Amino acid sequence: MNKPLFPDVVVNDEVISAAQVSAEAQNHAAPQGKPGKAWQAAARALVIRSLMLQEADRLGLQPDPKEVARGKVETPDEALIRQAMELGVDTVEPTQATIESIYAANPERFRAPSLFEPAHILFVADPKDTDLRTMAKTRATAALKALDTAPNQFAQLAKELSDCPSREAGGRLGQIVSGDTVQEFEAALANMQPGEICPEPVESRYGFHVVRLDAKSVGDVLPLSAVQSQIAETLEKAGWAQAAKSFVNRLVDEAKISGIDMTVRG
Repeated sequence: MNKPLFPDVVVNDEVISAAQVSAEAQNHAAPQGKPGKAWQAAARALVIRSLMLQEADRLGLQPDPKEVARGKVETPDEALIRQAMELGVDTVEPTQATIESIYAANPERFRAPSLFEPAHILFVADPKDTDLRTMAKTRATAALKALDTAPNQFAQLAKELSDCPSREAGGRLGQIVSGDTVQEFEAALANMQPGEICPEPVESRYGFHVVRLDAKSVGDVLPLSAVQSQIAETLEKAGWAQAAKSFVNRLVDEAKISGIDMTVRG
């Protein structure tokens, strides 16, 4: 009889079959040609789920499902896991001194949104299509070369070459604020001066952009009073994530587990 490719997993005498793990593996990405990575990730996820439910049982919890989105209510198991986490994860509210030190370390992080008036010529290319990306970059580079000697032809080139509907407006995108566009595009704008054409094509998930910045207004640094709640919330989320990780790791350390190596921690 052939030995199964993957074994059953046992968590404190509770068996998670290889078939269950394989079904869960469909929800986990893995490098191409390495399906075992997805299986391992799935097995670890099911082990943690099992440990959470076992902890809920040890505590004598009864499921109290809550609505998590409009029309969507937790399953009994989801409710038990949440309740176990609520009891097992201890977090500490950030102090005023900690909040002030985070702000003082880098006030520049806390600016009001900046306002930009850019124009672009977009050469669309799917990130998965290497040949098309190379071609798009070549076309963008050629457009930049043409603009070196005739920058006043930007609008005309946008109308002729751009794959964005803004070509009908000479590539102009109107006023945008920080967060309105993709990170790569915004980073380029932040480093440009009004009237400047970016000397290199700007790569984004959409393709390659030839970018001109027509106007720019940098947001002011906000006072601590305006961002205190934001800093506190960020610290609380980070603290909860660390406490939750420690809670799960404790359950793993105290459990008897076979069939999967749990030393790789999430």
